[in-house]
Amino acid sequence: MSNACHEFSRYAAEYGSRNVIQRLVADKLIASTEGQPKRILDLGCGNGTLYALIDWEVERFVGVDFSASMLEHHPSSPNVELILGDFNDPALFERLRNEHFDRIYSASALQWADDLEGVLQSLASLNTPMSLAIFTAGTFKTLHECAGVTPLLRSSDEVIAISEKYVDAQFEVLHTTLEFDSVREMFRYIKRSGVSGGRRVLDFTQTKRLMETYPLNYLEFEVVFITS
Repeated sequence: MSNACHEFSRYAAEYGSRNVIQRLVADKLIASTEGQPKRILDLGCGNGTLYALIDWEVERFVGVDFSASMLEHHPSSPNVELILGDFNDPALFERLRNEHFDRIYSASALQWADDLEGVLQSLASLNTPMSLAIFTAGTFKTLHECAGVTPLLRSSDEVIAISEKYVDAQFEVLHTTLEFDSVREMFRYIKRSGVSGGRRVLDFTQTKRLMETYPLNYLEFEVVFITS
């Protein structure tokens, strides 16, 4: 189990109350959907944030996540199939190729693709319209600058450049912020929200110093939306 999976699983029960930004992202994906796709694939479905926002009748919904604990909290229904799987594994797409979907969604997971180019190529091979949202390097921008660390995520330019090789799509870069009552609450959010993917960038001493010097009462987020 990867560190990212461990972090998501550890806080799975509490995740719903902490995924404010992920909900915003999922809501934007659903709101911008043309028509009402009946057969849906959700990559990185988590505990069902995107599924809960669908306000039309769905014939079949397939949700994929690599955390069994997250899937346990996803809504169940006769028309919902949940798959414990990893989009970094090409075998997953071999399995999905046997199905027909009207639209593929991924709300906030693909930033952790080991090989984003390979994943997007696999997605493109499914010949299905897509609505994807990928967090990019502007997320936690000031925090990274203050800590003197390199962002873990790809830049928005890199994500768009890779995507354009495989997807004929529209791209939008969204910047937003989330305010906190204290820096301590902010760091607690980073740890538990899943946005950090469980990656530990700073040691205890660095974190303590950053908590004392971080100049803002909010965190920045940057997301690339890809719609085909």
